[in-house]
Amino acid sequence: QVQLVESGGGLVQSGGSLRLSCAASGRTFSRAAMAWFRQAPRKEREFVAGIVSDDNTSYLYSVKGRFTISRDNALNTVLLQMNNLQPEDTAVYYCAARDSIVLVRYTNAYDYWGQGTQVTVSS
Repeated sequence: QVQLVESGGGLVQSGGSLRLSCAASGRTFSRAAMAWFRQAPRKEREFVAGIVSDDNTSYLYSVKGRFTISRDNALNTVLLQMNNLQPEDTAVYYCAARDSIVLVRYTNAYDYWGQGTQVTVSS
């Protein structure tokens, strides 16, 4: 059974940093696209960042230069380093993976999802 477990969320002040981690189990995702999505109250879930390899990443425009996605294939883990957090980054953040090496941004392309971790940024 495939599981994705997120950790690292919390409450931080505007301008602060958090690092989210997603640990996968049940299969190896080293050759699969993985991504972070987020969902704020009363809003649709949106793509934040995705990775296939270090030279194949994609970001939501509003987080470019502030967030960095990376992966550790030996640990079957994907990370999201979030710097200079702003109140508009407040959301539940979800880790996702798909059975493909093609990196895409739409939610229904992803086959596996974590339960989510809350990120709250105070002004």
